Amino acid sequence: MARGSTSGGAPRGRRYELSDEGFERLAPLLPKQHRGGRWNDHRTTLNGIFWVLNSGAPWRDMPERYGRWQSVYHRFRRWTRDGLFERMLHHLHVQLDEDGRIDWSVFDVDGSNIRAHAAAAGAGKKGEIEPADHALGRSRGGFGTKLHLVTDGRGVPLGALATAGKPHESKSFETPLDTIRIRRRRRPNAVAGDKGYSYGRIRAWLRRRRIQAVIPTRSDQPTLPLDKDQYRRRNVVERCIGWLKHCRRIATRFEKLARHFLAMIQRCLRILDPSNRT
Repeated sequence: MARGSTSGGAPRGRRYELSDEGFERLAPLLPKQHRGGRWNDHRTTLNGIFWVLNSGAPWRDMPERYGRWQSVYHRFRRWTRDGLFERMLHHLHVQLDEDGRIDWSVFDVDGSNIRAHAAAAGAGKKGEIEPADHALGRSRGGFGTKLHLVTDGRGVPLGALATAGKPHESKSFETPLDTIRIRRRRRPNAVAGDKGYSYGRIRAWLRRRRIQAVIPTRSDQPTLPLDKDQYRRRNVVERCIGWLKHCRRIATRFEKLARHFLAMIQRCLRILDPSNRT
């Protein structure tokens, strides 16, 4: 889906666009579109969003084949506000789970700093669904956002959260895990994270849910048992973050609003299937 290759129905020379199969999987979730008028069809609009996501270019530099950039941008904002991208992500997760392609044996967590472009600053307060700080702040890496990501044992991205850059990733451990609703009352057997997650609060949270903690202890803590085989597999979340950052709109944050930045992450649907990664 939205791969850089030319197979699956995408025209030769037009990278990132949805294949026929990819669009067919998403089409039932899209709003009903009236025929006629001057509006782009949904597939053209989605391809325009993918182009901006992968190229990192400003919206107004979008090629004319995707229609007026204002129309594509306004539809992106409306779909974000309506939760369409979240529903798409959930729909694809359910499909993968029904096909037995979600690894419930272990979930992996990690955080990564995202540098913000100057264009990301200056947004006003936009209501309850938008954090007051817009998930922007200063840290050692400069002005930016911290991306918190959860993947399954195969590296399929399951949950994401954006916070201001300064707070430690351990402070946002529970929230992205709690957002995963693929199957009712289904939890992973284990959660793996690096030493930065070795806190009593996190271990107690996992213990209450009967989830094994695959987290090494820090040098200032008593040594606890660690499943080293499971921990060695934790690199899949780091690789997933690397694949996400191939999309230039994610490697550098240009979006003023945190919900728009998260929507861009949700649009990286091509990495839901590890076989689609290029």
